[in-house]
Formats: sequence, structure tokens, C-alpha cells
Amino acid sequence: MHWLNTIIYGVVEGITEFLPISSTGHLLVAEHLLRDPRSEFFLVGIQAGAVLAIVLVYWRRLLDLTLRLTRRDNLDYTLKLAVAFGVTVTLALTARQLGVSLPGNLAPIAWATLIGAPVIFLAEHALARRPRRDTVSWPVAIVSGLAQVVAALCPGASRSGATIIAGMLCGASRSAATEFSFLLGIPTMFAATGYELRALLKQPGAGADGELGHFALGFAIATVSAFLAVKWLLGYVRAHSFRPFAWYRLALGLALLWWIYTR
Repeated sequence: MHWLNTIIYGVVEGITEFLPISSTGHLLVAEHLLRDPRSEFFLVGIQAGAVLAIVLVYWRRLLDLTLRLTRRDNLDYTLKLAVAFGVTVTLALTARQLGVSLPGNLAPIAWATLIGAPVIFLAEHALARRPRRDTVSWPVAIVSGLAQVVAALCPGASRSGATIIAGMLCGASRSAATEFSFLLGIPTMFAATGYELRALLKQPGAGADGELGHFALGFAIATVSAFLAVKWLLGYVRAHSFRPFAWYRLALGLALLWWIYTR
């Protein structure tokens, strides 16, 4: 059962990391239902598998941005990614220096999951009332960087959900906001995951031999499931809204609050 649970954790991480539904909330639900808590080393490490999936999905786009950087549109797009990443890093380091810490209980995660529902409805309403832009503007880039920090400080908000919705509220189409969110997630999540793993590996007993096999399996499963989830989402957003995700977040948030306050 321990190995089966590892597969389940990998699937949950991979599917929920890039959908606007909060991977943190779902991993906590999985821990509760499976009654098989895992170390921070495992939970943080398998996130890198999900990020690797984004690289595999967008390898042609990334190669084009790299090899044809001198093209005006590629240079403009790359600069916007760099500025958004810079905004995230600057504010995240500032928050760390100020001693801002993550919540230590489940209630804020449940509330963030719940509050995300009306925000998605608002973004969809705004998108329906204005012309769609398939380009990423500078306001979209800057607000996306800010949204990543908000999501990092409010587990349950969903990094991908926060950045996609922020982009839509600033006038980008679903497809443009989704692509920018995913590409921005590559340096952001690799940096965050590497930083956290480096800190965890300094702790006694972290990454013990008995856990490395489960880590490798969870990493591989997260990569495959995230790849499939992202490919599905990219096709979905071309013709559908995010409203079903809003209803799902509403139901999940209420269920989490009910469980927290009645257990």
C-alpha cells in the first residue's frame, strides 16, 4: 500500500499542479484520506517532476525563444518573462527578510481555495465584456509576477490559477494567459523547488535511502500525469471557460471547511 500511495501522490501532484484548483489543498486531502503522511523532501521533490512536464510540453516554444531571441516578438516575450520572474523573486525575498511565514494550519488553505471561486467568475465576466488579446502586455507580465507571490504566501490559492486569472483580468485571452503562466512557472518553480530541497537536504535524515525509491517513483508519475493534464488543459481553454474549475473550488473549499470545523 505504501508504494500504491506513492503513485497516488504522484498523480495528485501532477494533475493539480497546473490546473487552477490548488495542488497544496489536494495533497493535504490525499494525506488525510490515505493516512500515509510523507516528508517535506518527498512532497517538495515531486513538484520538480511536474515542472519537467512543462518543459517537455513547451520544448519547441522554448527552443524557438532561445535560438531566435533576436526576433522582436521573441525578445519582447522573453523580457516580459524575465521581468515577471524578477518581480516574484524580489518580493518573495523581501517577504522572507520581513519574517513572513506560511500559515501553520489548514483553515487558510481552505479559505483560499474557496475565495478562488468568485475570483475566477469575475475574470470570466471581465473577459466576456472586452475584446480578447492573444498577446501578453507589460501589465499582464507584472501582475503575473505579483500573483505568484500572493499564491506562494496563500497556499490553496494555486500558482497557476492566480497567474492565469491575473492575466485574464488584465486583458489577455485564456490561451495567452495560460501559456505565459506555464512558461513563467518553469524558472519560478525550479528555483523554489531547488531552494527548498537544498534546505531540506541539510537536515539530518532528509532523503534517506529508504525514501529515495518512493521519491523517484513519485517524481516519474508526477511528470507523466502533469504532462497529460497540461496537454488536456491547453486544448480545453481554446473553447471553454474556467467556470467549471470555479464550481469545483467552491465545493472543495466548503468541504475542507466543513471537515476542519467538525472533526
